[in-house]
This record gives sequence, C-alpha cells and structure tokens, in this order.
Amino acid sequence: MKRRDFILKSLITGLGLTYSGNLALAGALPGDKRLSILHTNDMHSRIDPFPDDGGRNANQGGMTKLANLVSRIRTEEDSLLLLDAGDVFQGTPYFNFYGGELEFKLMSKMGYDASTIGNHEFDNGLEGILAQLPNAQFSHICSNYDFSKTILQDKILPYEIFRKNGIKVGVFGLGIELDGLVGKKNYGNTLYLDPVSIAEEMVSELKSKKCDLIICLSHLGYSYRSGKIDDLKLASAVSGIDLILGGHTHTFLDEPTRVVNAEGFDTIVHQVGTGALRLGKVDFVFSKDNKVKLASVRSLPIY
Repeated sequence: MKRRDFILKSLITGLGLTYSGNLALAGALPGDKRLSILHTNDMHSRIDPFPDDGGRNANQGGMTKLANLVSRIRTEEDSLLLLDAGDVFQGTPYFNFYGGELEFKLMSKMGYDASTIGNHEFDNGLEGILAQLPNAQFSHICSNYDFSKTILQDKILPYEIFRKNGIKVGVFGLGIELDGLVGKKNYGNTLYLDPVSIAEEMVSELKSKKCDLIICLSHLGYSYRSGKIDDLKLASAVSGIDLILGGHTHTFLDEPTRVVNAEGFDTIVHQVGTGALRLGKVDFVFSKDNKVKLASVRSLPIY
C-alpha cells in the first residue's frame, strides 16, 4: 500500500514543462476576442507514453506528456477550455490497479473543465464511477443518459455554461447506446435517450440562455456506414451545434470535418484518436458583439 501511494503521488506531482514546439498563432484584430478549445478523447488510462519498442507510437502520447503541452499552451493563451469526449478509463494496468483515481487526479491537475461519459467509464459499474467522481475537480456532462433511477442521480450534469473572456460557452454531452456494448449489470437502470432529440433540446436550452458558442462532447463515434447515429449524422440533423468534439471510434483527424446541413448551418467536427497521442486545438475569434468570425483547428502531436 505504501508503494501504491508513492507511485500515485509521484505521477501526479512529477509533471514537467518540457514541450518546446512552436504554438504561435496569428493575432486577432483589435477589439476581437479569442477563445481556444483544447480537447482529448479515448485516453484509455494511457498515463505513460507508449513503450520505446520501435513501434509507430514509440515514446509518444500519454497523459504525462499531454500535461506538458497543456501547461505550455496555458502560458500562451489567455482564454481556453480543456474538454474530454470520454473513455478516460481502461487500457493499462493503471486502471486495473487504481480504478480511475489516477486518471481523474491527473486531469484535475491539468485543469480540465469537463468530460463526458464513455462506455468504458462503466467498466467497474455505476459504483466504480461514483467512487471516482470525488477525484475529478471538473464536471461530467452527459445529456442523453438518464441516471435518475441510479446512484448517479444528480451527479452528472446535462450541460454546463462556461464564461470565458466575456463569451458564454454552452457544453452538452452525448453518449453511445449502452445495450449490447456494456453489460446490463454495469449500467443498471441507466436509460439511453435518443441523441438527436436530446441535442435539439440542448441547443434550444443553451440558445435561450444566450450562449455565444455551443459545443457537443460526443461519444457516439465519428462515422458509420450503417444507419447508426454518429457525429456526422448528428451535425446534419441538428442545427445550432458550432463544434462537435468526438470520441469512441479512435479516429485521427488531421483536418476537421465541416458539415453544412440542409438549413445551411455549419458545424465543425473533430476527433483526435486515442492514447493521448494528439491534443486538439480549436481557436475561435469573436467580434466585439460576440459573433463568431472564424475558427482554426489543429491536431497537435504529443511527443
């Protein structure tokens, strides 16, 4: 037990500032406002970098190296949000040993603002999620899982509004259907609600609260050939979502996908793979009256 606590403490406190990449960006016009959205997905308990074994990801990725990059960006950006699209848990012995404690504590130290619920968050059941929530100094947001008849009642938010640099950012979350993917005993009485109708409700609610930017943290998956709902279909079906930050399918997008739906609404869709191998960075510029003027999207490698 003493060794366990030593390892945990060492990993959480031993985050350095070693990233030296060039993150210079074009400046906004006088009077404009900038907002940076940093995002991850499917980190799967990848605390350390991938092994230095000659593989294509050797010595890359991992939450400790991710922390270096996030810390560097914080020195260069005055206003940012750090978000995750789910599946923080499961994938290395760290999860088997700590049950998610280390992951949430590291994310808290990095200053995450919110995460949604991925299917692997249920790997230790509802009890496993509840036990680890006190270690997360950030919100968990999921709009289409109804936890009202479970021990997670009132523990997970349907949405949250963040205020950054005078800009109101509404964030909601969508999870994938659990039936057939997660054992019934692990999700219990959690009810899965239709993502499209819930997204429409969330957009309406967040617009009524005068949000300037609406973001969906999605663990639905980027794209499927079947009729199964995914991020691209969601963007086509629902107007008003400015940015969909996705997960579940471990899709590495070097460039974002822009979806213009039948009503002419333009949604940016982005996802950054798995294992903390990439950090997504979406930079918005707003006019003086908080109208979005432009956005740039990048996928930054974690070396």
